[in-house]
Amino acid sequence: MAIPRPLLWLILALPGAYILGSWAFTPDSYGYGHAVADSGDWAAWLLLATLAVTPVRLLFGPRPLTNWLLKRRRDLGVASFAYAFGHAVTYLWDKWSLAEIVADATDLPLLTGWLALLIFLPLAITSNDKAVRFMKLRWKKLHRLVYPAAVLTFAHWALTAFDPTTAYIHIGILAAIEIVRVALQWRQKAR
Repeated sequence: MAIPRPLLWLILALPGAYILGSWAFTPDSYGYGHAVADSGDWAAWLLLATLAVTPVRLLFGPRPLTNWLLKRRRDLGVASFAYAFGHAVTYLWDKWSLAEIVADATDLPLLTGWLALLIFLPLAITSNDKAVRFMKLRWKKLHRLVYPAAVLTFAHWALTAFDPTTAYIHIGILAAIEIVRVALQWRQKAR
């Protein structure tokens, strides 16, 4: 049985509640660094889950689980954006200086993150049924921007990490998801 949408959103909100609660109630052991890192991790993981829906559906065909994933893909994407937005707000919370924020934003490691967030913003805003109906085919074209935004997201992770090994592993996962997606779509068109 598939998870109902309100329960899915509750589940998706739990890591955010943990991050906020830990930062608020135990700031000495779980401070700014953990909050910014964990919110960024969840944004990236949910982005990978969102991108994995298409290859999973192409691999296994229309089944109850794959149909449910397809229906909830936008929920996963919006949750990814929410964690990315929280990641950015946490970063800004620590800075408090517009000059420092602007100076940091021009460095490649942070610029990649800001560009990814900027691309994700219209995707999150239009991730609703009304926008899909209004935009029609333009909606799908707009939402293809998720691919360059994903590349920027994982570049940001690799460039800002103290130890980029974990980021490189996730870049490999992203590459595998995209290779499988493209191969399966190509095979489907070739039929």
